[in-house]
Amino acid sequence: MREYSIPVMVETPPDMNITDLLLRQANKPKELALFSTKNSAGQWQDISAADFLKDVKRIAGGMIASGVQTGDRVAIMARTRYEWSLVDFAIWFTGAVSVPVYETSSPSQVAWILSDSGAVAIFVESEAAENVVRQAAANEDLPALANIWQFDGTGLDDLRASGTDANQQVIEQRRSQANLADLATIIYTSGTTGKPKGCELTHGNFVELCDNAASALPECVNEDARTIMFLPLAHVFARFISVLCVASGATVAHTPDIKNLLPDLQGYSPTFLLVVPRVFEKVYNGSVQKAEAGGKGKIFAAAANTSIEWSRAQSAGKIPLMLNLKHKLFDKLVYKTLREAMGGQVRYAVSGGGPLGERLGHFFHGIGLMVLEGYGLTETTAPITVNRPQQFSIGSVGIPLPGNAVKIADDGEILAKGVSVFRGYFNRPDLTEKEFTDGWFHTGDIGALDNEGYLRITGRKKEIIVTASGKNVVPAKLEDTIRAHAIVSNCVVVGDQRPFIAALITLDEEALPGWLERHNLPASTSIEEAGQHETVLAEIQSVVDHANTTVSRAESIKTFRIVPTDFTEASGHLTPSMKIKRAQVLKDYADTVDSIYAGSSS
Repeated sequence: MREYSIPVMVETPPDMNITDLLLRQANKPKELALFSTKNSAGQWQDISAADFLKDVKRIAGGMIASGVQTGDRVAIMARTRYEWSLVDFAIWFTGAVSVPVYETSSPSQVAWILSDSGAVAIFVESEAAENVVRQAAANEDLPALANIWQFDGTGLDDLRASGTDANQQVIEQRRSQANLADLATIIYTSGTTGKPKGCELTHGNFVELCDNAASALPECVNEDARTIMFLPLAHVFARFISVLCVASGATVAHTPDIKNLLPDLQGYSPTFLLVVPRVFEKVYNGSVQKAEAGGKGKIFAAAANTSIEWSRAQSAGKIPLMLNLKHKLFDKLVYKTLREAMGGQVRYAVSGGGPLGERLGHFFHGIGLMVLEGYGLTETTAPITVNRPQQFSIGSVGIPLPGNAVKIADDGEILAKGVSVFRGYFNRPDLTEKEFTDGWFHTGDIGALDNEGYLRITGRKKEIIVTASGKNVVPAKLEDTIRAHAIVSNCVVVGDQRPFIAALITLDEEALPGWLERHNLPASTSIEEAGQHETVLAEIQSVVDHANTTVSRAESIKTFRIVPTDFTEASGHLTPSMKIKRAQVLKDYADTVDSIYAGSSS
């Protein structure tokens, strides 16, 4: 199959905008909790749609009093927290356009986004973030930037005070002015190469996609659903889900520090989660490490294999009796404990931002957590395809959401069209024109559609490696398989215009000490020392050998190097959504790559 589309399930009036989604919930006779925050005693406390709306209007009134005009751009630079969504909606209530900025951004990155977008104000989380903005303003002329409001300071209270007596007719006029075609937000791509580009997402992108996604996923997002947000709200994935929850009446809590995620999950008990594959890899590898440390490694391995076998059998339509009995036994011994660690109520997880891998998909499905893998980009307002509880194929990223279509080009590239696709790049009509062909957006990803319309991703078009002999190699499959091992943190496959395929591998500093102890090596061994130890090298070689079984001989990794420092966002090698900046890795480790091929004939 080369093309698959699904018609809209929900028709949206053209004069709607995102703020109408909030009014829809606040005006219901039944009082709905849209958000939950922790009180001073550390307990979760619900915030109703009506109370959220009142606060949004107060802050919007204060922004209007400060001079924010219709169509102005207002930035948000903070970790994931309740106030993020609060000011996001307040910006829309003023008729302005919100511009997310990652709170980890450098002064030069902040300066670029504020300058390019022409932002007139910015909300920041803390004094440290405000200092970054002020440094950006000192380094780059930002004449439009008139206000900096701080969450941890008095910024929001000042706006509330000046907006308390605001003219409600003015706010209503501002709020209702935008329609589906109007700009709602400019999200700058985190950029694996070059300067970030501003993606223009409209009110229609969010409203039409939210209503159709809610109709397609009623089991997952509804008025009884609860989730806890820990991914960056500056990223389109978390941002879309946040607006989707308002559209569907689901309740959202936030945890800005991932170190608190497990206790927050147990205290809040969400019904669904939003994750990226790396989170699931960490959960699985952490469970393996914990089991092995407690002398229960064999039991966990048997439970994991049973979970995967059971899920595969269920997908095939028939579960053998003995396998079903084993699965029930391990549910009491192992799976129940894993579910309780996530709060005990989680039934679904929406996964995006990269491929999860079939094995992990079956593992989590087998323990009672259905992982709904989806696919999308900033340019498609996050999901253009997603698996659904009733239409589910592990290893795929699902079928298009209603109102969307995907097509496979002759060279294998995935093209997208529909309600989720953005209107273009801010101030870059040249680039916008380049990325569209007959209304189809070029995603840059390579994939395939099966006969039922399920999409499978095989790699990035720009990341395809062509060896010196002309062999095309998609690195993602090898990298995902290697990265799934407990002591591996990251992997970058190399070999473009080289005689063979190789890999740069980093070790997981959290998992390594326990693994070393279980292999009779000092837990205090440094990453650098471990990367040169024969026991560790032998383990990584076995991981590479296993990955090589998934590809042809010409695509196999011939050798590898363990890099002594991990690839992180701080090092400049990962985007905030944990994608590898391949070009930067290859630039910074050029000498290491050259040493791999030194002396080899091309």
